[in-house]
Amino acid sequence: MDDKIQAAYQQWADQPNLPADILLDLNKMKNDSDKKKDAFGTNLSFGTAGMRGILGAGTNRMNIYTVRQAAEGLASFMDTLDDATKKRGVAISFDSRYHSKEFAHESAKVLGYHHIPTFVFDDIRPTPELSFAVRHLNTYAGIMITASHNPKQYNGFKIYGQDGGQMPPKESDLITSYIRKNSDLFAINVTPEQDLREAKIMNLIGEAVDQAYLAKVKTVNIDLDLIKTVGANMKFVYSPLHGTGKVIARRALEEAGFKNYVVVPEQTIADPEFPTTPFPNPEFPQAFDLARELGKKVSADVLIASDPDADRLGCAVRQPDGSYTLLSGNQIASVLLNYILAAKKKAGDLPADGTIVKSIVSTDLAPKIAASYGVATNNVLTGFKFIAEAIHHYETEHDHTFLFGFEESFGYLIKPFVRDKDAIQTVLLLAEVSAYYKSQGKTLYDGVQEMFQKYGYYAEKTIAKEFDGLDGKDKMAHIMSELRDNPLTEFNGHQVVSHADYQSSELTDKDGKKSTIDLPKSNVLKYWLDDETWLAVRPSGTEPKVKFYLEVDDKSQNAADKKLAGYVDAVDTMIDKLINN
Repeated sequence: MDDKIQAAYQQWADQPNLPADILLDLNKMKNDSDKKKDAFGTNLSFGTAGMRGILGAGTNRMNIYTVRQAAEGLASFMDTLDDATKKRGVAISFDSRYHSKEFAHESAKVLGYHHIPTFVFDDIRPTPELSFAVRHLNTYAGIMITASHNPKQYNGFKIYGQDGGQMPPKESDLITSYIRKNSDLFAINVTPEQDLREAKIMNLIGEAVDQAYLAKVKTVNIDLDLIKTVGANMKFVYSPLHGTGKVIARRALEEAGFKNYVVVPEQTIADPEFPTTPFPNPEFPQAFDLARELGKKVSADVLIASDPDADRLGCAVRQPDGSYTLLSGNQIASVLLNYILAAKKKAGDLPADGTIVKSIVSTDLAPKIAASYGVATNNVLTGFKFIAEAIHHYETEHDHTFLFGFEESFGYLIKPFVRDKDAIQTVLLLAEVSAYYKSQGKTLYDGVQEMFQKYGYYAEKTIAKEFDGLDGKDKMAHIMSELRDNPLTEFNGHQVVSHADYQSSELTDKDGKKSTIDLPKSNVLKYWLDDETWLAVRPSGTEPKVKFYLEVDDKSQNAADKKLAGYVDAVDTMIDKLINN
């Protein structure tokens, strides 16, 4: 084993007054060189999405010392700002995971040492409410302690900018440089919490912000009469998947007038073990297992679930045979978009400069729907901060009106009083859309099928290949390098008609003609084929995965599904070749 790794391990083991969980983890890996290498062989990476990692001891783990280091980076950056800006302070929230509250308070203690005011939620709150709080309280930044939809072993630290969106790349890079300067994790100063509370530097927030947020959330619903006549009696199931949705979503639903929904009782407990599902992710069918059981008992029309920090939302709809079909993130986004635009057109409230914003790996169905209403589409890089940046631009330049934003990974934004994906807003509108179709004797699934009949049958799949361990980053880099060195010219028997390299900002057509992509540089490749299929490849920014995104469309659901299956097999074959090459 590397002497540096052993020395790093020993430095931690020799520290006095270590927390019990850190001591236990150090003891577990005492005679395990592989675990030591993984925990101490590198630093937890900090990027534009913050940091996320496994809980435990080590520089490559989430613990109070790496959290303090991240908070110190933010504090050091804020020390360079003028005094008035610095005094605006930082809003802090946290989810239901292990150590989340502790990490939130440790962050406040680090910032407080620098005399930076903090406004810390008194208990768990959703990520979108943290985004709202930054804007509502006019703080300079925000911190959200969450690992979103990751398994229970993980936690994370996300920094938000003054617009309520994730910190922009320029500021994030500066913060990262300050984080790296503080290499001695045990030398970072904190001020005792009681001293900060007495000096009113650390402040607790809660109900007042809840009420302000809920007042804005009320504006999301469109047809209040529909909710009174149909929505109030419509039976549906909601689950917060052991997370923050239990705090706000239920209040939002009841205040909006949805009175007949039921919650999954086992998953309404804010439990960091996530005991009812190994993956608290509404993208996965197994997250709906208990909701399905309950839905069948009460004859629910739709099942809705939000992830632990309530920024993502998924749903399943009842079929004629009583079973439930999970909708994709793209399908949910498209049915929401179609409802919003139809309602605005009916009310004569559809702006001439209306625009939707979506990521480059999200469905082409949405732009088709938007175009049919005379609404433009803005494609941005993956990461909701880019949608937030687009909204900020529209509000500054007054050149477009934001109507809807989404990512295929189950993230949606309806009203821009929040600048991140918001499952609380979405649960309200999705319940209303369900009520709309129920009023016609239909379901959400019927609504999706109506869109397919009008615009084409779309099917998509994301294939995520994991690369754990210290060599994971090298393997991921190798895959991207191989694809760049040997560009695809055909795939699954179809010609590549154009391809984009967002890292070099080049779009190349089949004749080799190049044009410039007007987006920030990003490590993403995308290919368009002669049958209107597209394939995109990108390493995840928060997990050790390379993601392969596929979308096809055809003249029927069966044809689209069959077509997709063929492409999935082709991607699996390509991945094997790339890994073994």
